[in-house]
Amino acid sequence: MDQPSSPFSKQQLLPQEEMLEVLKQKGELFIGIPKENQYQEKRICLTPDAVNAIVANGHQVMIEAGAGEGANYSDKDYTEAGAQICNDTKKVFSCPLILKVEPPTLAEIELLNPQAIIISALQIKTQSKKYFEQLAQKRVTAIAFEYIRDEDGKFPAVRSLSEIAGISSILIAAELMATTNQGNGLMFGNITGVPPAEVVIIGAGTVGEFAARSALGLGANVKIFDNSLTKLRTIQTNLNQTVYTSTIQPKNLLKSLKRCDVAIGATRGKDRSPVIVSKTMVEHMKKGAVIIDVSIDMGGCFETSEVTNHKKPTVEKYGVIHYGVPNIPSRYPRTSSISISNIFTPYLLKIGEDGGLENSLRFDKGLRNGLYMYHGILTNKSVGDWFGLSYNDINFLIF
Repeated sequence: MDQPSSPFSKQQLLPQEEMLEVLKQKGELFIGIPKENQYQEKRICLTPDAVNAIVANGHQVMIEAGAGEGANYSDKDYTEAGAQICNDTKKVFSCPLILKVEPPTLAEIELLNPQAIIISALQIKTQSKKYFEQLAQKRVTAIAFEYIRDEDGKFPAVRSLSEIAGISSILIAAELMATTNQGNGLMFGNITGVPPAEVVIIGAGTVGEFAARSALGLGANVKIFDNSLTKLRTIQTNLNQTVYTSTIQPKNLLKSLKRCDVAIGATRGKDRSPVIVSKTMVEHMKKGAVIIDVSIDMGGCFETSEVTNHKKPTVEKYGVIHYGVPNIPSRYPRTSSISISNIFTPYLLKIGEDGGLENSLRFDKGLRNGLYMYHGILTNKSVGDWFGLSYNDINFLIF
């Protein structure tokens, strides 16, 4: 009598063999890094060290001549790391995978090859409907690095840039308070017998936490305001010391603003930052006090704030110095570039290991979260809602 055949032998083996085959195929990436041409953008996506690691893994990197100069990386640094330097912008944009800090302009999208992959910021607030229509026309696959989630469900790029913005806000305030910058001549630092500088931070997120950390490190007296008790509790724990925390009550906030030397706005809203400090409150502040509105890119949380730039960063209103530069991290392009590069590099190496972006998107839910365009099909709900465009769920397209 014949042995009964196993119910799963063939069916089980076949899919397993196919899966292993897909996993084993390591893909070679050809990455293009064009020079950033947006106003005052000096950052670059990959440092020479990162390029070295990527090239050592069998990939190719083409960089437009002078792309790293803003962050003090020379073309020679990149050549020595194994990158190809190219003077032709069009040639760099013809690479299958493009890395950028700023989103591509409409003119740059024209230079992309059909079916190209682009990884950059999206900056939804600055985009137009035409941007997405042009990407769709070229059947581009696009990933916004600010939407990529890590294994903890956090946004590593946003966190990293928020840390830099938070620390920068205190360093900038310290500079603006010096009389060489027409400030009130106060100094951070716990000088014996001298009352410490008073800092008010509105918003207990990552920016608020790192601003508080820096201010405390410089010996300042810090008060943190936020309407989320959970965030206030978390910031106390993370700072590992007791600081003054309060919910945003106008009476308490006004009392603190009247006394403070520096006020930092670090709140975010759904579409724009809520205006928390009114014009009247600013009028009551000390003459020569400094306001750093980090949330200016979302509209600002001080009513008197206005957008400025790195060339002329401050305006004075009611005797109070207002700093409203939206792109604070690009003030420190080298540090910011290293930070962005640290986020990009593991993803690029993983995409290579997985045999290309298609496979990485299948396996990595966090990377899939950053995807907003897949072969010209819009896959991001918030972009679709914002611009009135139809979108598809990526999970139906990719499996």
